[in-house]
Amino acid sequence: MFGLYPVESVRAAELNVLAREPEGSLMQTAARGLAVRCVRLVREVRGSVVGARVVILAGAGNNGGDALFAGAHLADRGMAVEAVCLSDSFHDAGAAALVRCGGRVRGVEKVDVRTLIADADLILDGIVGIGARGALREPAAGIVKQANGADGLRVAVDLPSGVDADGGDVPGVAFDADVTVTFGCYKPGLFLHPATRYAGAVHLVDIGLAEELPEPQYRVLEAPDVASLVPPPNDDDHKYRRGVVAVAAGSGSFPGAAVLTAGAARYSGVGMVRFLDRGDGVATSVVSAYPDVVADASDLRQDPRVRAWVCGPGFTPEDGPTVRMVLESEAPVVLDAGALGCVADSTELRDLLAQRSTSGRITVITPHAGEFARLRQALGDLTNPREVAAATGAIVLLKGPGSTIWTPEGERFVDTAATADLACAGSGDVLSGLLAGMLAARPDVDPGLLAAGAVWLHGFAGRLAAGGEHPVVATDIRGALPEAIARVRTGDLAGLRA
Repeated sequence: MFGLYPVESVRAAELNVLAREPEGSLMQTAARGLAVRCVRLVREVRGSVVGARVVILAGAGNNGGDALFAGAHLADRGMAVEAVCLSDSFHDAGAAALVRCGGRVRGVEKVDVRTLIADADLILDGIVGIGARGALREPAAGIVKQANGADGLRVAVDLPSGVDADGGDVPGVAFDADVTVTFGCYKPGLFLHPATRYAGAVHLVDIGLAEELPEPQYRVLEAPDVASLVPPPNDDDHKYRRGVVAVAAGSGSFPGAAVLTAGAARYSGVGMVRFLDRGDGVATSVVSAYPDVVADASDLRQDPRVRAWVCGPGFTPEDGPTVRMVLESEAPVVLDAGALGCVADSTELRDLLAQRSTSGRITVITPHAGEFARLRQALGDLTNPREVAAATGAIVLLKGPGSTIWTPEGERFVDTAATADLACAGSGDVLSGLLAGMLAARPDVDPGLLAAGAVWLHGFAGRLAAGGEHPVVATDIRGALPEAIARVRTGDLAGLRA
């Protein structure tokens, strides 16, 4: 697991390190790390670094200085390095170092930038850094467009220019990097949507900030973290010890949602899946698909072996009484889809949701953007997931590109495993069933961490389902869950983005 740190925290950490280090040492460390990565990339593509053509797009700030000093190292290795300064002011010491090593430094008005970029083997983006705000202005915007259309490798210095470091916004054109070499720590804008698509593969250069950094703003799970959440059963386990998850899902209008939800819960690590039979025929469909699922018309709230619920996939507005019943349970509850609509429409259900938190019961809500907008409006025009988590006491899993998880205690996770293949009908039903099962199987683990782990596994399953560019539907994602869990247990992550 690693953390993402906002600009304010990064700046404070840098100042603390600079106070005890020789002047310029931080930039030199960053530049060396950047140059090493660039050498490796060029060698992978060309076989040799000697004679490789490098174009540096240098702005006026420290970001441009990092790029210029890295350019000096590259020139020293035999590359032909040309720096284009996009401002009248630039980093004098970095420019001087590049010239001493045989590189060239020229102003943007004195060079044919288009031709340079078109002929480059490597384009280094040092235009603006993490402190920049708003859209890129000319001439930077036009030059970035040219770079994005070039054939050469594109490497961003610390953060792609045009990307907001804290919020992940892209207000205009942004440098579309193949690789981003970032310094000291990871920034939110490298992993938050939509900016993450511009970052490419992200490589971290250690410049000694770790001991100066506070708690991160967001956390990102890695494969070993997820493996610890889905361990194989113990030798002395039995079905009840492994956990029982109860499923309240589907309706006459949407019976398939129940099949997908229960099907995913079966692969979560629990020993049993019980399905709430509401007499509408849906339970028959579920048991026909999965003979190991136990359909039950009794009040499952009274069964102490039920360690978690999933409620809502495939529900309609008429299913409010079932949502009420589930919210009255003592066990952790995952509320999804139609159940969220019922909560948004009912003051009574919203009160029950809040009461669960005050009595120490765990709830996870899993809205997509539209459901979230409806819910936050019902809660009094709240503006963001943090406010919704605080108001409801629930963990908020906001689904979408780069899903985020927000706990009432203020912890936040960002997912990096998912792909656009997950954007299909029923995908969210698979996620909610998987998550509820993981909550039932691992009551000893922080539920926010389990929510992040379920999102990660769901994304990895989507990647495996899409192997070889196959079109993906929800049943494919559900079917890929066993392989995703097996691979994360063994460390075989082929198919997952580096």
